[in-house]
Amino acid sequence: MLYPLIDEQEMIKEVARKIAEERIVPKRAELDEKEEFPWDILKEMAQADLFGIFIPEEYGGLGFGAFENCLAVEQIAWGCAGVATTYAASGLGAYPILLFGNEEQKKKYLPPIARGEKLAAFGLTEPDAGSDAGAIKTTAVKDGDYYILNGTKQWITNAGEAEIYTIIALTDKKKGPRGASAFIVEKGDPGFSFGKREKKMGIRASATGELIFEDCRIPKDRLLGREGMGFIIALKTLDYARPGVGALAVGLAQAALDEAIKYAKQRKQFGQAIINFQAVAHMLADMATQIEAARALTYTVCKYIDTKPKDFSKYAAMVKLFASDMAMKVTTDAVQILGGCGYMKDFPVEKMMRDAKILQIYEGTNQIQRNVIARELSKEYK
Repeated sequence: MLYPLIDEQEMIKEVARKIAEERIVPKRAELDEKEEFPWDILKEMAQADLFGIFIPEEYGGLGFGAFENCLAVEQIAWGCAGVATTYAASGLGAYPILLFGNEEQKKKYLPPIARGEKLAAFGLTEPDAGSDAGAIKTTAVKDGDYYILNGTKQWITNAGEAEIYTIIALTDKKKGPRGASAFIVEKGDPGFSFGKREKKMGIRASATGELIFEDCRIPKDRLLGREGMGFIIALKTLDYARPGVGALAVGLAQAALDEAIKYAKQRKQFGQAIINFQAVAHMLADMATQIEAARALTYTVCKYIDTKPKDFSKYAAMVKLFASDMAMKVTTDAVQILGGCGYMKDFPVEKMMRDAKILQIYEGTNQIQRNVIARELSKEYK
């Protein structure tokens, strides 16, 4: 479908698509095979101002919103979900500063993120705290003009590559989740190091690893908001980020559909192209319909977010849930349509299917998304 876009939105979409076609697609198999972090591609994206789309102009960004950001994510994901995850995760790390940082924090940290000079990352998950985020054990103890952090964060996107980290840690263990706070930690801070880089099924161009805090001392002015706001900051950040996962899912699924159609028109069996067989044609029809439904939901929710509503948790969860389930199904069907070729690394749909799985897991599993939606529905019907 053709969605009405203003000139600036069309330009963002075209620039992101051009980078995907010319720079990402030719390297995606190699990046996946070597588990290589895509610094060269990220630098070109930075030169195209893609990192500052949703950051206000006064902090070095372009001053657009969630919708424009998702337009870029979708096109980058069409090229490679691993590269798109790296790109989107920097936004995930920037959102807490944008939403809850004071003026000094915003002026210091947002401009280099907007320019793509420094990547950001978000540290919430721990070995014993995944879906149960309230089980975090990382602590931050006040010591004069400093906080001292101790603990380990696990499965953090951009770990070791990012320069700026937003970390959720307990400042009052007695209060449980209400005792969590958010901090800005910089690469190079004393006591802050990185553990192993994970070897993953998919999104292998993206760096995923551990953050280790051993008496990590940071200035007290790195506290975001005030003590005890950590989980409010984390939940609001995820609300803003989840539609980005939806856009990533749409871009990835569209790429899989494109490959499936191209193959179905070329592959001949029983004397004709397999796209002429109803069994294949109906699969393609369902794939296209599911993608358009997910794209429409994603775009609509992003535009709604840009009206600055008080709460949009339910809709953000719906986008993430629906679009990521769709991407898993569409990429699986694309592999099926390509048959034996689809299972081989010589064809890109094998990678796309592996990449799609993580979308149902990170930034809140889809089971958690259903919990969020159901909880909000329960509030609405009293």
